[in-house]
Amino acid sequence: MKVGVFSAILSSVSLPKALEHIAGLGCDTVELGTGAYPGNAHCKPGELLANKSKLDRFRDIMTGSGLEISSLSCHGNPLHPNKKIASAHHKVFQDTVRLAGTLGVPVVTTFSGCPGDHPGAKFPNWVTCPWPPDFLSILDWQWNKVAIPYWKKQAAFAKERYVKIAFEPHPGFLVYNPETMLRMRKACGPTIGANLDPSHFFWQGIDPVLSVRALEGAIHHVHAKDTGLYPVNANVNGYLDTKHYGDEKNRAWIFRTVGYGHSHDFWCDFVSTLRMCGYDGTLSMEHEDSLMTPAEGLRKGVEFLQSVVIREPKGKVTWA
Repeated sequence: MKVGVFSAILSSVSLPKALEHIAGLGCDTVELGTGAYPGNAHCKPGELLANKSKLDRFRDIMTGSGLEISSLSCHGNPLHPNKKIASAHHKVFQDTVRLAGTLGVPVVTTFSGCPGDHPGAKFPNWVTCPWPPDFLSILDWQWNKVAIPYWKKQAAFAKERYVKIAFEPHPGFLVYNPETMLRMRKACGPTIGANLDPSHFFWQGIDPVLSVRALEGAIHHVHAKDTGLYPVNANVNGYLDTKHYGDEKNRAWIFRTVGYGHSHDFWCDFVSTLRMCGYDGTLSMEHEDSLMTPAEGLRKGVEFLQSVVIREPKGKVTWA
């Protein structure tokens, strides 16, 4: 396996400086944001595709860094009921797939999206319970009339360019757990798989290790991010929490650098289970720990991941 970093946390510095910092941590790969929610500070697909000299310069920078691109990230909502947002995120997604195909990057990471509750809606509507029965009608429309037809077309578009689509299961979107991930994959084909981020599973009560087993063969990419759970708050109000991420003391959970939410034993089991289930790609560290600076969080997180990652031995191994 390889250790990488999602560069969005370093968007305030130039691409060469971000890559220098990531390589200096001893990483193997980088995940680059291309637009939508992560922004495109380090990679603008439309510009690169339209200008060969810019594309060649980008390639030279990447080659000089010694880092491999594990994924291009355009996490967005192309199913958004606001047509302006949907159109913008759709364009970013297709440009990102085109660029990935041009560069030989195997995976594009994104969200499944979430529509509204009817054709005239203004905002997305994430349904989380089956009653009153209106909710099941909403879900049927969202999946069968909007999401599946859209993603079938996009899966074919990506397959033509030898690119896989990795949905990050995330609350607020149609794909948020292993079951919904597998439902979308079954409907749209194996080009679609998971960008498995355990941090979004912890507070839903999902065991990330068991989720790896459930998603065996369907994991295209992995984010390494942890979650701290705080029963002192959750035991009163539960883990569904809409308080601002900056209100750490009063939240039921917060995102943490790997190793600061769950033990070394958990991460060893998680990585080992990924390997057992056939995943041997990148663990792309995503830093969203509000208690640490980017520099501190990245350094500690990468060092932690390097202590648990399973690597193929280089050269011939001789046993005494």
